[in-house]
Amino acid sequence: MQVAVVTFDGFNELDSFIASALLNRCRKDGLEAFITTPAPVVTSMNGVPVTGQRPLEFAAEADVVLIGSGIRTRDVVADDRLVSLLPLDPSRQLIGAQCSGALVLARLGLLDGVPACTDRTSRPFVEDFGVTVLDAPFHAEGNLATAGGCLASQYLATWVITRTLGEAAARGVLDYAAPVGENRETVERALRAVRTGEPAPAARP
Repeated sequence: MQVAVVTFDGFNELDSFIASALLNRCRKDGLEAFITTPAPVVTSMNGVPVTGQRPLEFAAEADVVLIGSGIRTRDVVADDRLVSLLPLDPSRQLIGAQCSGALVLARLGLLDGVPACTDRTSRPFVEDFGVTVLDAPFHAEGNLATAGGCLASQYLATWVITRTLGEAAARGVLDYAAPVGENRETVERALRAVRTGEPAPAARP
């Protein structure tokens, strides 16, 4: 399964690189992430130039799409051409957004009636789209997920791995990446955030 980590100019390095690095720990199991950009080279919010691995159009065919945040996301959602290159479909794709990436999902109409997580700076702009913003690091409904706070990108990666390869695979990746001596608490915190952020299944009549 292929993952498009959508990365725009002015991107936040933590969002794109933490998620892609964790997901690419699963290459041997068939899950692979690619930095996906609207131009051959994009520059991060801290001035780091990065060469994209896939063009933005790749997002339409990827099995999973994660949209990172950045300092120019409001410019992105105001650009009809860029938005037109993201015909995302939650009926066949897992779709997640990090921090201001929720603005992109809102602009695409994917958060209609769905609450979302985002960062404190982006919150009023996401609310301007009529989206209810939660005071939580992660929320998922069906095939849509959002995360708030840079380091919550690990929760998006955990969600993707759990949904595609299962919890055991997610545990393995998180255990490897965890700070030494904090393995168990790191793994359990991430899995707890994902479980807590997903609504309980409806009771059968």
